[in-house]
Amino acid sequence: MTVLVNLIVTLGMLYVVPVGLRLIDPAGLRRTARLWPLAAAPGALCLWLPRGAAATALAVLYAAATLALAARAPARLLRTRATANPLAPPEVAVLTALVSPSVAGTALVAERAGYRLFGFDLDILALTVPHFHFAGFTAALVAGLVCRSAGARTASGLSRWAAYSVPAGTLLVLLGYFIDDWAELVGAVVLTGGMWAVALLTWREIRPGARDRTTGALLATSAVVLVATMLLALWWALGEANGVVHPTLTWMAATHGLGNSLGFALCSVLAWRRLAADRMETLS
Repeated sequence: MTVLVNLIVTLGMLYVVPVGLRLIDPAGLRRTARLWPLAAAPGALCLWLPRGAAATALAVLYAAATLALAARAPARLLRTRATANPLAPPEVAVLTALVSPSVAGTALVAERAGYRLFGFDLDILALTVPHFHFAGFTAALVAGLVCRSAGARTASGLSRWAAYSVPAGTLLVLLGYFIDDWAELVGAVVLTGGMWAVALLTWREIRPGARDRTTGALLATSAVVLVATMLLALWWALGEANGVVHPTLTWMAATHGLGNSLGFALCSVLAWRRLAADRMETLS
């Protein structure tokens, strides 16, 4: 499981996050996105080292970058207040995306140091890192992009639900870590509802507007994969709460984790990058 999780996290750190930052704000975050792989390299490297001082020091460097990114959220919030509603659904999703990597970075430092932060097992801390790169950063980002694109259409109510419920579900899952398994199940239900709304909107509203087959195929893949991977997340959370037979963490990493990272996150950012390029080409 460790090798697979490390590969997933490395993909998120080095590629998904910087591409996502360009999608959030191509102008304002251009420099951050360009430099992010350099800032993320120590975090990716520390995954492959034994726990200890060297791995912890590298993790701290990455965590510092994630905290600097999170610091942009309140600045963006204040800036948005002057021109628009700072709590509009797409903006809430974007703010969640900016903050989420800092949760992953903090968990990474603790796990690499062998410190059971808040009493959590090291395996849970290790899995928190990919969770907040993908369920936190990427899922919130895509929910915001879908809402922004579909908001003016007939599905605007569903798109607003998606943009609010994905951040809310992510937060509730995090709170569930501190409360109990039933609270985490509630978070999983809310997050799954939001992600399935993203999948439906992507398939029904965004995919038909793709200008080429590759972009359409990427959008279709991301939507279909979400249905299966989030069903697995519900199954696991339900099993943790009431004790019914459910997948192990290793099996979840190989199915839910791999599916979400490659089938959803990677396909989504590739598709939205192509859509953004098409939009810029049209404007020019």
